[in-house]
Amino acid sequence: MKAIVLCAGKATRLRPLSHSTPKHLIPLGNREILSYVLLQIADAGIRDVGIIISPDTGSRIRDVVGDGAKWGLDVQYITQEIPGGLAHAVKVSRDFLGDSEFLMFLGDNLIEGGVTPLLQRFSESRPHGLVLLREVADPRRFGVAELDEDGRVVRLVEKPKEPKSNLALVGAYIFTHDVHE
Repeated sequence: MKAIVLCAGKATRLRPLSHSTPKHLIPLGNREILSYVLLQIADAGIRDVGIIISPDTGSRIRDVVGDGAKWGLDVQYITQEIPGGLAHAVKVSRDFLGDSEFLMFLGDNLIEGGVTPLLQRFSESRPHGLVLLREVADPRRFGVAELDEDGRVVRLVEKPKEPKSNLALVGAYIFTHDVHE
């Protein structure tokens, strides 16, 4: 299993904080948010990590993360030239990912309890994809998942005005190589 960490976002909603610092490098508890993400990946036993960076902030992220050895990781950098969203990030990561299953983790998210339980569930149930969801009081502020009667995701809607569920996307996903099709 490999991981890709998305760190190419512009963080317009975090301005003015993100004018001088990429959101992934904003400190929380004397460490960058991204360092918590990398630690959770390492704790889950994943070693091969591709960090998706943008041309304008990528050098700052490289300076902080380096080769990933600090976390016991082997980090490679993948430049996302345009802000094309999550699917585009997977597309530009195709060469790095090859035919591996992979964890896609948003580099500015903190996941209570880490991603190991998500990986265990994936290993046990073997779906083509798995997404981490959390019930929230106001789903209009998030990406929201709509599920069928069997609990399968049938639709994802970004910040819906009239949400069909209260299940927000948390920012951690697992896919098999089939997602490339």
